[in-house]
Amino acid sequence: MFALHHTPTIGVYTLEAPLCYAHIMTGSASSPQDRSPYEDRRAYPRVPVAMPAFLQANGERHSVQLLDVSPAGAKLDCPASLSVGTAVILDCGTLARGAVVRWQSGGLVGVCFDAELDEREASALIERSKAIAAWMKTRE
Repeated sequence: MFALHHTPTIGVYTLEAPLCYAHIMTGSASSPQDRSPYEDRRAYPRVPVAMPAFLQANGERHSVQLLDVSPAGAKLDCPASLSVGTAVILDCGTLARGAVVRWQSGGLVGVCFDAELDEREASALIERSKAIAAWMKTRE
């Protein structure tokens, strides 16, 4: 979950948190007036998507539905019960990304990516979701 980095010239070790932890490290605090208890802690806005994917965790592969995505993480509809802190790999077909489970509630899972999605990767997921939605409409 955290990367240990060694600076050989001065013999110092530092811990580097995944990107989705950066807001916690800066000390932002939520207030009762917030619309969502997680909204003020997100470094990036989430974009709604609807796309099937796979989540690999604990040696098992689970079929999931990607519900929203940001450069730092995603929300999934996931049938598996996964503990917070579990290392996972989210496989969206054209993109696979290591992540850590941040929360789980009622079949939904929030993950924090180990490495931020760049603009091209995030745009590709959003466009693929739109294409799937358009294709599904033609089948109705």
